[in-house]
Amino acid sequence: MYLPVVLKNTPRFFLLFIISIIIFAGLHIPQEVKAQEWRPVRGGILYGISGMALVEQKNNSLDFLIVHDNKKKDEERLAIIQLQGKQSLKYSPVKWQNNAELPIDLEALTPVPGKKSFIAVTSAGNAYEIKLIASNNILVLQKFDLPKIPQGSNFEAFSLQNIDNKLVAVWAHRGEGKQPAIIYWGILDLDKAKITQVNSANLTVPFPSGNVRHISDLKVDETGVIFISAASDDGNDGPFKSAVYVAGYVGFRNNKLALQQNSQLVPLYRSNAHKIEALELVPGAGGGVILGTDDENLGSYVYVMGEA
Repeated sequence: MYLPVVLKNTPRFFLLFIISIIIFAGLHIPQEVKAQEWRPVRGGILYGISGMALVEQKNNSLDFLIVHDNKKKDEERLAIIQLQGKQSLKYSPVKWQNNAELPIDLEALTPVPGKKSFIAVTSAGNAYEIKLIASNNILVLQKFDLPKIPQGSNFEAFSLQNIDNKLVAVWAHRGEGKQPAIIYWGILDLDKAKITQVNSANLTVPFPSGNVRHISDLKVDETGVIFISAASDDGNDGPFKSAVYVAGYVGFRNNKLALQQNSQLVPLYRSNAHKIEALELVPGAGGGVILGTDDENLGSYVYVMGEA
């Protein structure tokens, strides 16, 4: 169930409250039941999912492009996963363009609204606009860097959305422990590969705690509502903990792009078994908030929030 698109015309003063209440009610299911619905993707540390984006939605299947945060030349960067029904899952590697430099540590992926392309972003803030072509290959359309990157930044989230006929970008430095995440927003001119009207705010989550990445991924829906994941781990074998929140919404006030942050974060979902590092929003009866994990040595899993 995915409701923010349905609520597109709802006054934003009420939007976050309505969404939080409905999703919380719909997802109040015992954790023991939820744990059974996580679907394994691939085993091993090289196959963690650090970002995901919807490619195609069919009657009984969902296709996603995913990114792996690998760094060496002979390691996979991309793959397509196909969810069929509630159990079946297919994994197909996707080759990076042969004559293009390989990205190092891909951490985020978003579709480009209105185009058949995606933007993948590394932890260092290198952005690649890519396009899927025949035989599970990609074409690199352009490369650019995120603006005004502070020293020590470690980006794990990047999302695009068309809001009031402007291409709005929202991205985040993950933060760690007592260091907050930094959420950024601005307007992207894709033809010029330039983000303007950039602003930022700090963000911390109430759960998980300890070695937490306060933002491990984010996506923005058509109303401007920002969904985030947060995750923690105590090493490559876990234990892992994660949560999903509505962080606020982004929109225009007097022609200026602004963020309205949610001051009291409500966990919409918790996991005490997985490290969520990817999420995607899929509208319609067969959609939902789709989660992907990077469970290090334990590989990767996907889950449709609230799936019965």
